[in-house]
Amino acid sequence: MNELSELRGLRADAPLPDADRLTAPRARLTAALHQDTRRPRAALPQRRMILVGAATAGALAVTAGIITALPADSSGTSAPKGPQVLSAGASADTLELAAATVEKYDGTEPGPKQWVYEKATALGEGKPRTAEEWTRWDGTGHANLPGRAPAGDISDFDPDKLQVWYGPNQEEKWKKEGYDDRSQRQYYRFLDTLPSDPDRMMKRIREEHAIGDIKGETRAQRDWREINVLYRSVLIPPKVQAGLFRALAKIPGARVTTGVKDPLGRTAISVSVNYAEKVPSGWQGKQEIFFDPESYAYLGTSKADGLIVSARDAWGVVDKPGARP
Repeated sequence: MNELSELRGLRADAPLPDADRLTAPRARLTAALHQDTRRPRAALPQRRMILVGAATAGALAVTAGIITALPADSSGTSAPKGPQVLSAGASADTLELAAATVEKYDGTEPGPKQWVYEKATALGEGKPRTAEEWTRWDGTGHANLPGRAPAGDISDFDPDKLQVWYGPNQEEKWKKEGYDDRSQRQYYRFLDTLPSDPDRMMKRIREEHAIGDIKGETRAQRDWREINVLYRSVLIPPKVQAGLFRALAKIPGARVTTGVKDPLGRTAISVSVNYAEKVPSGWQGKQEIFFDPESYAYLGTSKADGLIVSARDAWGVVDKPGARP
């Protein structure tokens, strides 16, 4: 008796798993292998030391001087070619893997005199526009490049000169007068108070995040809009980033697509919803958020099939305005 032949015969009519069913298990296996074979953090090449997230929107190793410009293409050689839309189950598995990855990152808060740096590009209307911004963590300073032209005579204005503003700390004034404005520090600390459970977290965000209610908007539509805005924050506590990935998995119709390109042409994964008809916020069509496929760093957004697009080129924490990570 040939036991192997008998065994094969018992499952001869079983269908082979398709690529979609294999995507999430393959991702988990790859992550496990990376975990086992990863070299100590100090030995990693600097170009892979990426600040993730916010706005965003994962790794919050926020010591000054860390390299945060994303590589041009961070895809693995074994990744499938071309975009692949995952099923609801595989999408949820992928988002859980992203959550489990980012919640392990360091969440150290910057010092009050450090500056948060972001380089971003806006596309979709006319020429792409790239700008750099520096914001002092305690809210007392801000810098722009290119500079913004002042009102009145601009004959001596040089847009290529770093424009730096210093002023008093506005945090207590905003709080006392009931303003919705928050400094980056206040915003980070608000996020750090959120529960890690995605349902409780989104409930608190809906109650306290001041993006405004829109009549007729469903909870799923509101949550998508909240998450879309939250990822634009340069620094987000790791537990909140993990909660956002888990909240995305709960939005009906949200799907992960692998093997896509972000607005700057970098290899990415995306999470999207598609509104066949205009929703109360005015959004219609495909709404997409892009992430790095390995670190799950926030890369940018696209609305209505590319009509409005924004991308984050680089970000990090530095010690003075004009410095870059």
